[in-house]
Amino acid sequence: MSPDSKPLAGRVALVAGASRGIGADVAKYLARAGASVVVAARSTEVRDPRWPVTIYDVAREIEEEGGTAFAVRLDMRYPESIAECVQESVAHFGRLDIVVNNAAVQARGNIETMEPKYLDLMYSVNVRGPILMCREALPHLRRAGGGHIINVSSRGALMLGAGPYSEEPRRPTSYFYGPTKAALDRFTQELARDIQPDNISVNCLSPDHQVTTPGVALLRNIDNPDAALLDVEIADALGKAAVWICQQPPRQYTGNILYDEEVARDQRL
Repeated sequence: MSPDSKPLAGRVALVAGASRGIGADVAKYLARAGASVVVAARSTEVRDPRWPVTIYDVAREIEEEGGTAFAVRLDMRYPESIAECVQESVAHFGRLDIVVNNAAVQARGNIETMEPKYLDLMYSVNVRGPILMCREALPHLRRAGGGHIINVSSRGALMLGAGPYSEEPRRPTSYFYGPTKAALDRFTQELARDIQPDNISVNCLSPDHQVTTPGVALLRNIDNPDAALLDVEIADALGKAAVWICQQPPRQYTGNILYDEEVARDQRL
């Protein structure tokens, strides 16, 4: 994107889960495209010295690049935190045009080992949280004349199909994480159909492969807290795809289940 190309100028985007990884990368891409960005997440202080970044650091990076950003604490587990985040965002920027539901959590375990508290955590953050974020954002998106909701999903949402199955070891986090993302995919299309007349699009966007974000790296090294976070990736394709989606006519481009590298390739981003 050239420095003079600002296709999202004048719009306000709220990115949930934007303190690191995919959310931070998408926030930066939206800002480079001209949007004023709300950097929303729980990370207001450093919790792991291996990745010493907070929402304030991400907002500062955006502003140092010449963009506009506002950091807001958000905990997707709690309805009141979601409502307050949307209220603060609109109070600060005066409007809301784009919502990116990126916040998600994974936990390791299977049907016999997963603790119920982690089942509740994944459901509350990965499914209920995005639903409540959409509900809080809708009146403001309507007031703006329309807009875009992007729910960040995963290839883990895809159905396995009938067996017999490979007996190769699976990712220890895939057992319940994928089903929460499948629920998000289904919700996305239900909501897209419902609010299409309001000129608001709802699309799912997933990484084509598991992006090695700081969160993924931390999870891989959960049993080795001294391990350095190596090979952390930048979600360039996902950032480019998010900007492209937000340039499409909402009533004509909605209800899609998309994969970042496919979008980037097909649209030559």
